[in-house]
Amino acid sequence: MSPRPRNEARLPDLLGGIKDIAWKQIAESGAATLSLRAVARELNIAAPSIYNYYPSRDDLVTALIVDAYNSLAEALSESVENLPAEQFPERLFALGWAYRQWAVTYSQRYLLIFGTPIPNYHAPDEITMPAAERAMVPLVAVIQAIFAAGRLRVERFAPLTPELATMLGQWQQATGGIHPEILYLAQVFWSRVHGLVMLEITGQIPSFFDDPAELFRRELNTILIQYL
Repeated sequence: MSPRPRNEARLPDLLGGIKDIAWKQIAESGAATLSLRAVARELNIAAPSIYNYYPSRDDLVTALIVDAYNSLAEALSESVENLPAEQFPERLFALGWAYRQWAVTYSQRYLLIFGTPIPNYHAPDEITMPAAERAMVPLVAVIQAIFAAGRLRVERFAPLTPELATMLGQWQQATGGIHPEILYLAQVFWSRVHGLVMLEITGQIPSFFDDPAELFRRELNTILIQYL
């Protein structure tokens, strides 16, 4: 039996409803249990109807991943848009703080893109990678401005090994020529921020840290002292 024809008048609401219910399922049971039929059942629509919008569970997961990356990118961009361009420490701090705030607020979205892989799901790079790269753009742009102003303390970086220089060189070519040290610090900054955030939202920070935000705040300020 072929799927029911689309009701174009319902399309915007139904698409949003499908995603809302999918996020609800993920929050309650985890991404691995996401089911198109269960989403359709909760929306009170015939199961075949949902396949007009998402032919498979994997297509829905991919759409949610792209939405999550875009939401993160928007939060990061907004965190610095009203800060003067020359306020480099404040801009870098704001990016790190916004990253944590977004992750804590949308922990299921964060875990979908950075957490445990979903069994038998393979994200299509041609769809998800551009979204992931957009999320890195605000950070790279701020570090690029710091570097251009001569404020990045590259003398504090350990010497590049030939192997790492090659890898950064490949990334440099893919970005259209961004300096390898800018890319290096963007990756390191993200890694350090990500590490504490992941520990916090998965409940791995020791309980005597009543407010993990203070631990995070100090780490951000430490990064600024080290590299700016």
